[in-house]
Amino acid sequence: MRTVQAYRFALDVTPSQERMLLASAGAARVAHDWALTRVKAVMNQRAAERSYGIPDVELTSAIGWTLPALRKAWNAAKADVAPWWPQVSKEAFNTGLDALARGLKNWSDSRTGRRPGRPVGFPRFKSRRRTTPSVRFTTGAIRVEPDRKHVILPRLGRLKTHESTRKLARRLEVGSARILSATVRKCGGRWHVAFCVEVDRVERTPARPQAVVGVDLGVRCLAVLSTGGVEPNPRHLDHATRRLRRLARRMSRRVGPDRRSGQRPSNRWESTRLQLMRANARVANLRRDGLHKLTTRIASEYGTVVVEDLNVAGMLRNRRLARHIADAGFGELRRQLEYKTAWNGGRLLVADRWYPSSKRCSACGTVKAKLSLSERTYNCTCCGLELDRDRNAARNLAALAGEVDTAGSGPVAGRGADCKTRLSGQVAEKRQPGTTELVRPGPSRRKAGLHERNLLQRNVGV
Repeated sequence: MRTVQAYRFALDVTPSQERMLLASAGAARVAHDWALTRVKAVMNQRAAERSYGIPDVELTSAIGWTLPALRKAWNAAKADVAPWWPQVSKEAFNTGLDALARGLKNWSDSRTGRRPGRPVGFPRFKSRRRTTPSVRFTTGAIRVEPDRKHVILPRLGRLKTHESTRKLARRLEVGSARILSATVRKCGGRWHVAFCVEVDRVERTPARPQAVVGVDLGVRCLAVLSTGGVEPNPRHLDHATRRLRRLARRMSRRVGPDRRSGQRPSNRWESTRLQLMRANARVANLRRDGLHKLTTRIASEYGTVVVEDLNVAGMLRNRRLARHIADAGFGELRRQLEYKTAWNGGRLLVADRWYPSSKRCSACGTVKAKLSLSERTYNCTCCGLELDRDRNAARNLAALAGEVDTAGSGPVAGRGADCKTRLSGQVAEKRQPGTTELVRPGPSRRKAGLHERNLLQRNVGV
């Protein structure tokens, strides 16, 4: 199975190499902002001419937004815009132009409805202070040294890696991988290089191909499995909050930059800023490492994994739980499960967003109309089942795999759960024979149904 994946390594660059990297990242920013200025000028000119009633055929000629068109325009003007262009790699300018071309395409597709999801805004100019330094190389000498401690990049030469590159070097030596591009990026005060590689992966089979596991995500416990396993939430951000606050207070007491007066930051302010940046990067690395270990263990053992389609963006609007939900990383966990189940020969099923996994009894199937977050134990009034709330939800997710047709892709809804739960007590809405219209409940039931719009009261526990 051929797939494209990334290998990321930390770098130990020298001061001269770091200056070269910063110059390349700055060149990408300059090319991006120049092309964006040109595009906006033409768009504003055409809009002004239309306001005067000028016919479309007589308007200022439009310019292309594709990467070849932007690159052609840049090559014609780079001698005047950036006389220093021979000092950096041409890939630096291509990085900025490619980012603008993709941004303009996403904005255009979002306006015309060809791109699903949230509306995409018009590209903005890149700030020299707030933009993350990054440059991407697609041509030239890109390789990993045989000593597995150095990499070769165009115009940058030989860069030492902080860690061994044996995972990628082994595949390159046997011919099962091919490097497509390399991206150098500064994150958390350290430079990293990420190789985009086309890999010929060996077909794998999970340890238990016929086993099905439901994974219920939450804040109190990161993941509860239908098999009984519980993955505690490490809460990396909570544990680091005290240090982060202390560093933020220390930085606020020192002399920082002031753009209005042109004041430059002090060395102590810069030192504290780097410490705060590294502390945040450590939290992100710990979270990423824990999620990778959890998803690898699940994908390599079970043949079918069932998760929920959580509205994480909606959950983050709750100011009381936003920090805890963001720290858990629900979206990253599902993203990793998607490609790891495919790599290991399994499949991932996504339950419909309105599937009442927490409100349904895993023994008899009765659905409750209301289940508050404070009820951590599910008590069924029909069969008398008493079970942990998250464990009950995980069992319902696992049972969903055998109740629906999973031949297609995307979210699946079991037992007709294709909309929000509209129940009151044990009385459910009934469908009229021969029609698709639902019988609306009374005023009290309708009020209870509207109350269920809050997704946090369904599956996420504190």
